[in-house]
Amino acid sequence: MATIPLQPTWQLGNWQGRDFLDFADHSALDLQDLLSLALDLKDKHKKGIPFRPLAGKTLGMIFEKASTRTRVSFEVAMFQLGGHALFLSSSDTQLGRGEPIPDTAQVLSRYVDGLMIRTFGHENVIELARYATIPVINGLTDLHHPCQVLADILTLFEKKGTLKGRTVSYIGDGNNMANSWLVAAPKFGLNLRIATPPGYECDSAVVEQAKNLAAQHGTEIVLTHDPVEAVKNTDMIYTDVWASMGQEEEQAQRLAHFAAYQVNGELVKHAKPDYLFMHCLPAHRGEEVTEEVIDGPNSVIFDEAENRLHVQKAILVATMG
Repeated sequence: MATIPLQPTWQLGNWQGRDFLDFADHSALDLQDLLSLALDLKDKHKKGIPFRPLAGKTLGMIFEKASTRTRVSFEVAMFQLGGHALFLSSSDTQLGRGEPIPDTAQVLSRYVDGLMIRTFGHENVIELARYATIPVINGLTDLHHPCQVLADILTLFEKKGTLKGRTVSYIGDGNNMANSWLVAAPKFGLNLRIATPPGYECDSAVVEQAKNLAAQHGTEIVLTHDPVEAVKNTDMIYTDVWASMGQEEEQAQRLAHFAAYQVNGELVKHAKPDYLFMHCLPAHRGEEVTEEVIDGPNSVIFDEAENRLHVQKAILVATMG
């Protein structure tokens, strides 16, 4: 696979009017174009160059889960691109009172130019996209979080200069973050190792899909229960909270099961000396990661968080522009 160019060469013909629900829906070249666009838009932003291709357009943002980075990055992105973002919580719309998703999709398609949804079941996003006549963006589901992983990959590229052949190690719960990494990594030429406790593995269908993609793109996927094996000589270590939204009742049980999967000073000794540490945030310091790691010199969590803005802009321009 080609290396992402330092100078933007993006072509967005394949993106216009399409949804962004999951990495599996898009080719490696289309995703590379999206990352190149994000780099270009970030450069414009840093140089103070106005770029408002979405003037007069509105993004409807449906939130059934709490959010900091997703809401702020999408809202600011729309403003800086010349458009408007409309916040819609489930308690503020008829979705919260049982209106069918197809009805909501068709009505909102008459009002706004694109929809972003942050919800629980991935099937909700799929159904919304099926009935909407405008682009739909997955802001997070229990199965996938592609917007976050795209920002992570942008950060890795900026810090390391190349992606192909590098190794990313994910430690912790086989949740939506791990699932999105599984599908994205092969398409960007990355090797991926995932270490989860027994019983907390990634979605089996996603794993099978990822293994097929790895074979196509000549990359490696390793699934293990041994965190040391996962991080040995790796370029990047990634983790997430052990109990995601909706799993709060499992907190005590998960603390016991995940204790050996903490990213700490001992574990990171097995990585390359210049490894990067990333976390999608919010973090529970002292649980999945120690302060010496998350606040240490190898941590790039705030650069990673900033890149949500630039990736969100790219997704919006590509699908709604």
